[in-house]
Amino acid sequence: MAELREFHGPNAGYVLDLYERFTRDPASVDEGWRAFLSSLTPADVQRLESAAGTPAAPSASAAPANVDFGKVFAARELGRAIRARGHTAARLDPLGSDPPADPVLEPSRHGLTDADLAALPASAVFGHDPSSSSALDEVQRLRAVYMGSVGYEWLHLPNPDERTWLREAIESGRYLQPLPAERRRALLERLSQVQGFENFLHRAFNGQKRFSIEGTDAMVPMLDEIIAEAAQAGAGDVLIGMAHRGRLNVLVNVLRKPAELIVAGFKAVQDSPNDAAAQNSDEPSGDVKYHMGWDDTRDVGGRSVRVRLSPNPSHLEFVNPVVVGMTRAAQDDTSRAGPPSIDHSKAVGVLIHGDAAFPGQGTVAETFNMQGLPGYAVGGTLHIIANNQVGFTTDPQQGRSTRYSSDLAKGFEVPVVHVNADDAEACLGVARLAYAYRRRWGKDFVIDLVGYRRWGHNEGDEPLFTQPVMYEHIKGHPTARAVFAQKLVAEGVVSKDEADAPLQRVMEALGQVLDGLGKPKPHGADAEHSTNGKGVAETAVPRERLLELNAALLARPEGFTPNPRLDKTLQRRGDAGNGQPNIDWGHAEALAFASLLSEGLPIRLTGQDVERGTFSHRHAVLRDAKTGERLNVFYHLPQAKASLEIHNSPLSEMAVVGFEYGYGVGDSHALVLWEAQFGDFVNGAQVMIDQYLAASHQKWEQRSALVLLLPHGYEGQGPEHSSARLERFLQLCAENNLRVANCTTSANYFHLLRRQAALLHADPRPLVVMSPKSLLRHPLAASSIDQLASGTFQPVLSDPNAADADGVTRLVLCSGKVYVDLVGSTEDQRAERAGIEHRERVAIGRVEELYPFPEEEIGALVASYPNLREVVWVQEEPRNMGAWSYIAPRLQEMLLLPLRYEGRPDRASPAEGYQHRHLREQNRIVMAALSGAPAVDAEPEGEPRFVAKLIGKRKL
Repeated sequence: MAELREFHGPNAGYVLDLYERFTRDPASVDEGWRAFLSSLTPADVQRLESAAGTPAAPSASAAPANVDFGKVFAARELGRAIRARGHTAARLDPLGSDPPADPVLEPSRHGLTDADLAALPASAVFGHDPSSSSALDEVQRLRAVYMGSVGYEWLHLPNPDERTWLREAIESGRYLQPLPAERRRALLERLSQVQGFENFLHRAFNGQKRFSIEGTDAMVPMLDEIIAEAAQAGAGDVLIGMAHRGRLNVLVNVLRKPAELIVAGFKAVQDSPNDAAAQNSDEPSGDVKYHMGWDDTRDVGGRSVRVRLSPNPSHLEFVNPVVVGMTRAAQDDTSRAGPPSIDHSKAVGVLIHGDAAFPGQGTVAETFNMQGLPGYAVGGTLHIIANNQVGFTTDPQQGRSTRYSSDLAKGFEVPVVHVNADDAEACLGVARLAYAYRRRWGKDFVIDLVGYRRWGHNEGDEPLFTQPVMYEHIKGHPTARAVFAQKLVAEGVVSKDEADAPLQRVMEALGQVLDGLGKPKPHGADAEHSTNGKGVAETAVPRERLLELNAALLARPEGFTPNPRLDKTLQRRGDAGNGQPNIDWGHAEALAFASLLSEGLPIRLTGQDVERGTFSHRHAVLRDAKTGERLNVFYHLPQAKASLEIHNSPLSEMAVVGFEYGYGVGDSHALVLWEAQFGDFVNGAQVMIDQYLAASHQKWEQRSALVLLLPHGYEGQGPEHSSARLERFLQLCAENNLRVANCTTSANYFHLLRRQAALLHADPRPLVVMSPKSLLRHPLAASSIDQLASGTFQPVLSDPNAADADGVTRLVLCSGKVYVDLVGSTEDQRAERAGIEHRERVAIGRVEELYPFPEEEIGALVASYPNLREVVWVQEEPRNMGAWSYIAPRLQEMLLLPLRYEGRPDRASPAEGYQHRHLREQNRIVMAALSGAPAVDAEPEGEPRFVAKLIGKRKL
């Protein structure tokens, strides 16, 4: 028998046809071929598929002699063209525009006529259906599949097994089988509920914004179908993210949010019926009603399924990574030591996009990039593009450079299916196909739901100004419900009266809701989590336990060969018990993590290069010097009672921070941390910080305790490697929404982490840490094990060198790394500082936690120096940056005493780009802060030397 490489062009195609027949029924193939065909591997089949497109001289031995191989090859290419480009001729637009079909779909482009195709056997077209009697029958079958109301794009997938699975799933029609009459009537009922809700709001509150779903009505039954498929597959959670378009309809008809709450929102009535008040976040101090989320648990086919719609700001696609993070949290089992065990079948995420936002907002691509990454994979997210064919007033030609809004997804090897939103039955079939693909391949799937927008961008907008032709069509176009009802009436499934009745019932029921709304009743304040934000918790760990954990962290499994130089450095941590201040930053963090794991608290840490640490300080994951094998030092911790996962992240801030925010919301029992490579890069996630971390509780009653570790400090590395923009976080601080810390000792960092973990339930809120760089191994930042084994987090640290409190006349307050510059980083610098005239009159205090503002602690520090004459705030950052604008008014409110600023002047750029300029500026700041302290007797007689006003628990 000829070898595989001898088959080319039509000959290879002929062998593929034989192979397909053989897989269905071995007896249908000549006995001489069976042994050969049974030996083919998937790789062999892939090579044959490739070879089928390579013409070669016809071989009479490989196919019947009476076959015109030129026509066979042309028919095969036509079939492939229909599969690849049939979507360009599919009738996808409900408004009836002619699709710009690819000419390659015409037989004439391949030198064929219908007569030629009729004369060829069906097997001339690869993958033919056995029921097709000729190539013409097979081409017509493929046209019906690929050029109807559904368009498929899947040939870009690199995995041949995926392509084969999709081809068979699509062409067999197994997911688009006609629905039985009972299900069709139920679908009509569902579409009536969707349209009835919109009709009612349009009549009762004409002109008010609601961002109607009309034009993509099928989205609701599609979500029903996905939820049902998820339940059947064993999922306990379905998490949905979407922007405002259609959100109110989804809230009522999918999430089962009581219609009373939505209608009350339109009437500005805050009357919550029954026990739904606990979930109602529609108060005026929250957010607009079409940004709100909801949470519903229901029985689906005998299984309990929790369906959650995440709240979302107007920033459209930024909810994407949040929902994926929530999904991952629902899939992870963190109850055991080591890495979490992941079951992707436990939860599924569904993201509903806008057609303009999908290609327009970069967070979509960032989120897609996560789908196959171990730290972020969720076994596939289902995407639905609610395609209105317009973005606000912008036509597609102005909003994207690609044919379809979905084309971005193809670059991530994701199948895309386009479907006409007016073909409700096809929409359900596509939803079933999407879930089946996710279940089989564990990958994302995109449904482009091509519809329209019945009204303008909102219901008060006039679309005829900008899209006059489109909206003339829409004016006379029937609704999706009407299209489907007409079809059922024509087919005798229902009568016209039966078709109209469900819509009337919905309108009447909603009218009764409106009539039944009572008088406004004020809601009580959120009593839960009513602390002042400072939080008090026991954070010390017994010395003996710390030493046990330390020894376990340094143990290595037999056969593991660490890097000799690195291992020598890490093994020095074994001296922690000698009582010396030798525990540096990374060491303290490791002990904090280990102690929390021993207490049963799971931890998740991600970010760029976090396994090692940007500054080579962490080394949580080691590599065998000989084999490259990975070793997570926390996985072998015998004391651990919960999981820890640590992952290097993709080079993204926006989506990764959004993911971690969502993970923390989804698992409120875990300590979730994200570390920036440099703190300067955190502004790449500014939307997540502004819209989610800072404001989520006030807007949506959604709490997060995410920890941001942001390397910050001026060390001459230039304007993009110095500042984590502390000022921006402090500007966002209000209503006890955040914690912002800038620690200078490893012990305080240890206690800070443990305090954050201890308050996960009692007082959860995000923690922003200006973490160090040069202080990571600095002796002045190191602590002893006894400092970890006693005490707690200190928001303010006094000057350990100010021996004569009565002689202090100037208090220098600072925060973070500049403290080391003030006292001197080296022995020479410390000697130089000590020689400054009147240096003994200066005390240096450190504000370790900036928000909540430590008013009482600063007041106590000030009061400890009875002869104080002035307070100086010192910072490295320019005057218009850093903490000054935040802290100055608070200090001025406390003190009847001169308050002076020392730091860089107002600047547009955070730092100098040249080392010599940086050193000169740092020295100037230090000298100005420390020199020229006033004498004790400089105060005029009879005037009060110092007054400090402790304001108490004022509103921050």
